[in-house]
Amino acid sequence: MAMYDQFAFIYDRLMSDIPYTKYAEWVQKKAPTSAGNKLVDIGCGTGVLSVQFAKAGYEVIGVDLSEAMLTVAQNRSTENHLSISYICQSMAEMDGIQGMDIAVIAIDSLNYLETIQEVEQTFQHVFHSLVEGGHLFFDVHSLYKMDEIFPNGPFTYEDDQVAYIWNTEIGEERHSIYHDISFFVKDESGYYERFEESHYQRSFPLESYENLLKKIGFTSVSVSTSIFEEQSEKEVERIFVHARK
Repeated sequence: MAMYDQFAFIYDRLMSDIPYTKYAEWVQKKAPTSAGNKLVDIGCGTGVLSVQFAKAGYEVIGVDLSEAMLTVAQNRSTENHLSISYICQSMAEMDGIQGMDIAVIAIDSLNYLETIQEVEQTFQHVFHSLVEGGHLFFDVHSLYKMDEIFPNGPFTYEDDQVAYIWNTEIGEERHSIYHDISFFVKDESGYYERFEESHYQRSFPLESYENLLKKIGFTSVSVSTSIFEEQSEKEVERIFVHARK
């Protein structure tokens, strides 16, 4: 499983096109602070959304498996003079978090779980962390993206500080993909340092997520494909789900 050790320190630069503000607005519209403001940001990464939620008036706990990511997140919180608690845990083994009004698993973090059993365990932990009437928000890669877009690698990127070559390979399990990325990062002397990152992601049919949510006890499960922008019905790449306990 990817730990983002070196990647953590250039992650924000490479994710600058993600409309985090739209994600935060989606959550705020469905679950305003006036209805309960305790929020756990699961798979919080470098804390971009955690900070946005805290600025909007939520009391935030951030959870991530990568200590390197959490270091960046903590620094971001300090720079913004915000008090956010960060916990290093796997979402499938999340423990000790109770009384939450809102849980968010953003930017395809759920796709890093390798089995449907891990997805179920995560939903169970989230369910038990929420108060009655609490909200769960998450997004996942569509099967179209897993099966049609990702296998069309390699993908490349270059700016004045960072370049990468991103190779992809279809995994053994259905709707899974291996990401092998070579990064070239310019140091202060103008030379490039190379490092490698390997990631594995897997998605499941939307019905599988919906059935698990209902099995565990979530209600009012709603699905959207237009939180970031309108997507063609045949070429949906990201699916957004909102459920209530």
